[in-house]
Amino acid sequence: MENTIKVSPLAKTWILDLDGTIVKHNGYKDNGEDCFLDGAEKFLKEIPDKDMIIFITSRTSNEKKLTENFLKKHNIRYNIIIYNAPFGERILINDAKPSGLETALAFTTKRDEFCKVSFEIDNSK
Repeated sequence: MENTIKVSPLAKTWILDLDGTIVKHNGYKDNGEDCFLDGAEKFLKEIPDKDMIIFITSRTSNEKKLTENFLKKHNIRYNIIIYNAPFGERILINDAKPSGLETALAFTTKRDEFCKVSFEIDNSK
């Protein structure tokens, strides 16, 4: 079942984990190359150019070239990749706008299943 989340028309910052969220967990170790989870590549390519994309990963900087070559090969744009992140929780804290717009959203997905959430622009926000 897919949920649709209504979001504002403002530019967004997407903070996305890589392994198990966008690509198969440890796929680059098992197969020598990453592979996208079903729906992830299409999703990434549909993120508007005005939005910022930040990937965060526990991969070490030793995997930097392999990771960035994979993304480049598939024409996936991003602004930054943060390597060497701890294995524990990732916590996002942000303030709500005076208009009431919630400015922090977080989703946890099952490992190796792409997010079952879609986003729809709500111009009333």
